[in-house]
Parts: sequence; C-alpha cells; structure tokens
Amino acid sequence: MPLPHTPISLSDYVSVSEQGGIKIIQIKHPKVSASISLFGAHLLHFQPKGQEDFIWMSEKADFSGKTPLRGGIPLCWPWFGKSSLPSHGFARNAIWTLKEHRENENGVILSMTLEDSPHTREIWPHAFHLEAQFEITEDLKVSLISSNTDQVPYEIGGALHTYLNIGNIRNIEISGLGKEYLERGLPKTSLENIIFNQEIDRIYTQADNEIILDDKEFKRQIKITNAGHNAVVLWNPDATLSQQMQDMADESYKTMVCLESCIHDRSVLLQPGQKHTLSTRLSRTS
Repeated sequence: MPLPHTPISLSDYVSVSEQGGIKIIQIKHPKVSASISLFGAHLLHFQPKGQEDFIWMSEKADFSGKTPLRGGIPLCWPWFGKSSLPSHGFARNAIWTLKEHRENENGVILSMTLEDSPHTREIWPHAFHLEAQFEITEDLKVSLISSNTDQVPYEIGGALHTYLNIGNIRNIEISGLGKEYLERGLPKTSLENIIFNQEIDRIYTQADNEIILDDKEFKRQIKITNAGHNAVVLWNPDATLSQQMQDMADESYKTMVCLESCIHDRSVLLQPGQKHTLSTRLSRTS
C-alpha cells in the first residue's frame, strides 16, 4: 500500500493527504482517529483512543482509484449486489466533494456530497443528490442521505458495506440477526448459532435494529445500530475465495467480517423531492 503524502491541515483535527492518487481526509482528535477517502466517500479507519480499530482494511487494497477499495465502509448505491453494472452501483467508484467539517471536544462531524453527472446518467438516467455524513466520536455513525432531484419517481437500493476488524473469525458470536435469510436468492431458516467454517454470504430479512458482535479474542462487544434498512448482510469469504481475490491476502478472511445495513432489492421508492436516510452506528458495549 503506498504511503500517504504529507497532510495539509484544514483545521486543528482535520487534514487532507494523498495516497496512491486518492485524496484522504485524516481525523486526528484527542479521543479518536479516522480517515475517509474522497474516492467513494469511503471510510477507511475508525479507532477510538486506546482501542483496536473497529474497521478492517485489506493490506492489498488498490489505491489507484481505478477499482473499489477493499475494506472499510464502501457506499453501495443506487443498488446493492450484481443486479446491474457496475456491481454495488457507482457511488463507491465516484469522486465526492467535501462539503463541511465541524469539530468539538467530543470529535468531528464531516459530510461529503455527490450529484448526477453525464457519466452517472449513462449508467443510471436519473437526477439525484447524495450526502454522506460521518459522526466521528468514541462512536461512529455513518449516514447516506438520498435525495430525488429528478422530475419522476425512482426506486433505490444500497448498503453501508461495513468491514469490521475482529480478532479471529472462528472466535466470534453474532446476535440479533434473526432466523430468516436469503442465500443465493433462496429463502432459508436457521435455528443455530452461525459457524464460520466456509464462505458465508447471507441477507438477513428479519434482523433486529441492533446487532451485537461479541469478539472473544479482542475481548469486546460491538453494537451495530441500523436504520432506514430492510435487511442486514453477513459476509465472510473464508479461505478459498480469499485466495482467489487479488486485493485480499490469503489469510486475511480470519480478521474481518461484514455486517451491512442494507436496502435489499431496490425497495425504497423516492418521489421527486423526497429524501431517504440509511445509517449505521458502531459503538462498544464492553
């Protein structure tokens, strides 16, 4: 991974640097550090003081700006998955604009924006305004606000594709996902605890708004609080798929798990002038 250039200060706690051709907003606050790429409005790092990073980034992530970054919190919009091209939509491949940043004794609030352009209209023929808000304190809240600025209604999907940093995939427990899920499009029911001994790619359709990740190795519990969603995606590639992916190290599946606040199946209808907010909050409970 290329080393970042020397940061340029924007305020006491916020600066901008460049890494492999991508501009990165750096937050260094007495209580927390974080970084967000303008490429994709993609959160790369979130670490309250004295704690392990909450967020997993691949050591082989491509910072050329030519492909999506592996890890962090990619913003999937206006769809999730491979229903259209590009996979997971175009927002994670776009250059966003830093709108504002504010700071206080508790942390930093920052927002980025993206609007339709001739390029996006070639992919998806609609006018829109997106705002990604990042509330970075000892907790992290990420909100994706979609506004229909077109003259016609349209349907959107999406996800906050959160890669969580864990001690060992074989030594975690997850509660609050419910029993009903889709796997390769097929509805399934499970009454058992999740065992991570193969690739898992599930869309849970009856999950609680609060999910608890119990990380035995890091000796912490992380609460994931979601809103504006209708599903939670659980993903871990396990060994075979990790070895096939150029932007993941062979063994890196052991230290990550994705738990994603998701709008499945383009299920949000936005009338002209309407807005919708999809959000996720990460906080430590113990």
